Amino acid sequence: MSNRCVVFCVLLTGFCFISWKHSLIGVKDALKLAGRGFIFLGICTWLIYMFPRLKYFFFPVCQELPDSPLLESNKQKQEQVRRVQQHQHNDKTSDYTESVIKPRKNMLLEQRLERYHRMTGETWKLSQGFPVGGEEDQECGDAGGDENPNQGARRRRKLLQTVTQDPVQQEVPKQKKVIVLPDEPSADTEGVVKIALRCPSGRTICRRFLKTWSSQLLLDWMMKTGYHPALYTLCTSYPRTVLMAEADVSLAEAGILTNTVLNVEEKEPFFT
Repeated sequence: MSNRCVVFCVLLTGFCFISWKHSLIGVKDALKLAGRGFIFLGICTWLIYMFPRLKYFFFPVCQELPDSPLLESNKQKQEQVRRVQQHQHNDKTSDYTESVIKPRKNMLLEQRLERYHRMTGETWKLSQGFPVGGEEDQECGDAGGDENPNQGARRRRKLLQTVTQDPVQQEVPKQKKVIVLPDEPSADTEGVVKIALRCPSGRTICRRFLKTWSSQLLLDWMMKTGYHPALYTLCTSYPRTVLMAEADVSLAEAGILTNTVLNVEEKEPFFT
């Protein structure tokens, strides 16, 4: 390629020199003519170089590859392996859901229902219960083989009379605990601290206490606010620690010596 370019340039130079010798134009006109020739040659070269690219740009050619049996078999094998892996993954997911997730959710739901019934006093809902008249029907069935219908009716009538005559023992309703907080001391009282409760709903309530008071008052205050101690607990902000609130522990012994902010947090469920 380079040899052809050199030969072409030599011939073009000779042609320009011979034309200049046998013509009446001067050196300046000859240089202009040679420059125009080089410009024309460059434009033609650029057009020849760009024409195939422009052709492929405006008229793209899509070559379809021939379908070979080997490619088809590989595609089918890959698709089959993908289906098998997907089925195995689905089986593992369903097994884990049935054996782990659902029992855990059911256990958590049962614990929450049990705590709710214990809070509301409806503990009878937690028992399986007994059929009404089950023992009486069983006794009647056992004695029915040796007595006639009249004797059986007489015996059931007497049994009913004894049942109605027995005094009915009524359960004494449990008295609900009435929460009464002591009067709030003034701000200038000696040994007074200001405690703020940060509730899960986002609101914050404040109250003043004395350091010598029992820390059980904090739980009563939390319960009066609407958060039962069976489901919620009090924690300090930083470092996070669960507050030891008991009847025989004062606020100072529990670690509350200055103004404090306590967070009301839900207790974590225990799985047994």
